[in-house]
Amino acid sequence: MKQRLLTAIAAVAMVASPALAELTIVDTSYRTGPYAANGIPFSDGYQDYFTLLNERDGGIGGEMINLIECETGYNTEKGVECYEATKGEGTLVYQPLSTGITYQLIPKATADGIPLHTMGYGRTSAKAGEVFKWVFNYPANYWDGASLAITHLLEQNGGDLSGKKVALVYHNSAYGKEPIRTLQSLAEKHGYELMELPVDHPGQEQKSQWLQVRQQRPDYVIMWGWGVMNQVAIQEAVNIRFPMENFIGIWWSGSENDVKSAGAGADGYKALTFHNLGSDYPVYDDIQQYVVDTGNAAGAGDQIGSVLYNRGMYAAMLAAEAIKTAQEMHGVTAINAAQMRDGMENLEMTEEKMAALGLPNFGPEFKVSCENHGGNGFGAVSQWNAEAGEFDLITEYYQSDQEVIQPLVEEDSAAFAEENGIEPGC
Repeated sequence: MKQRLLTAIAAVAMVASPALAELTIVDTSYRTGPYAANGIPFSDGYQDYFTLLNERDGGIGGEMINLIECETGYNTEKGVECYEATKGEGTLVYQPLSTGITYQLIPKATADGIPLHTMGYGRTSAKAGEVFKWVFNYPANYWDGASLAITHLLEQNGGDLSGKKVALVYHNSAYGKEPIRTLQSLAEKHGYELMELPVDHPGQEQKSQWLQVRQQRPDYVIMWGWGVMNQVAIQEAVNIRFPMENFIGIWWSGSENDVKSAGAGADGYKALTFHNLGSDYPVYDDIQQYVVDTGNAAGAGDQIGSVLYNRGMYAAMLAAEAIKTAQEMHGVTAINAAQMRDGMENLEMTEEKMAALGLPNFGPEFKVSCENHGGNGFGAVSQWNAEAGEFDLITEYYQSDQEVIQPLVEEDSAAFAEENGIEPGC
């Protein structure tokens, strides 16, 4: 595998050369900065899966994968620079791993005809493929996550949240603000009171927010955090003795890095997920054999099986399956970005397919279409077991409240189409 680390446009210009492979994937990573602890395992998993395909299978459909890593530091400006510097490399798809970067890239990638996969993040209404033709956010989106959290709380309260108080502690950015509309709509439907507590980047100072939690005593706290913000929030919750079983994070607030620093006090903390946990899957034996043991791992090999390593690996697997779909559809192996878009729009993930890939029961089944770029909104709840040092799934996969979410998707996507002169259609 040809792999290059790019940190700026100048660096790209210095190393740019004709690609040795036909299938180019850019990893817009962040191994530096306040979010590095979460960016590193995701990037390791993303890269290691593509390396596995090269080393074990000779690429995808006989075409080797050309992986380019470009460091963004979770900085929107740098993320856009990475995109501009690498889009000419024949890149098939971008996985920005940042809602801020995603918002900036949607018009650019649409104009350039390069698909974006914003898996579980980004602009939620991009689920509407008739409007966002080049953006995909399967298997679930932020509004699904907000609904799944409330559904879990409903289950904990016999289906009735009337009179309850739910606090949202959120990163004060486009990312953190995404669930507010959905949680407000669900509050109207289910009768709970919503407290909104923004936390400014990067999230190291949260004393005032948790003082409000202590004073106003919400029944539950939902967190929309990332990086150091998660660690600080969980420690602050421990400090005020907030019951961990009533504290639930979005899937970007549910990694080992988020809870370990709080020690035993974090036991019982919950987080959503749209994929399974741990490393007890056949594919990891292959990653060990073909990637780690051969010295080709993207990192030190110590993140395998962690929550965010699994997520990065899952994102790469979905990209690889979309490539295979595109190759089959178009009858060529050296596909381009437009053909990749077709593969993503016709992707179907079944349990049979996942099991054949060495990932049985790893994620929900879903089918992408022109009308639906976001999957079916299935997720599960995990819980931190401090003694075992791991998250455990405590629920089956269940679906978000589509009666609330789908109208919001249609309303927001229609407004975007009108503002940008887009004629929706398949």
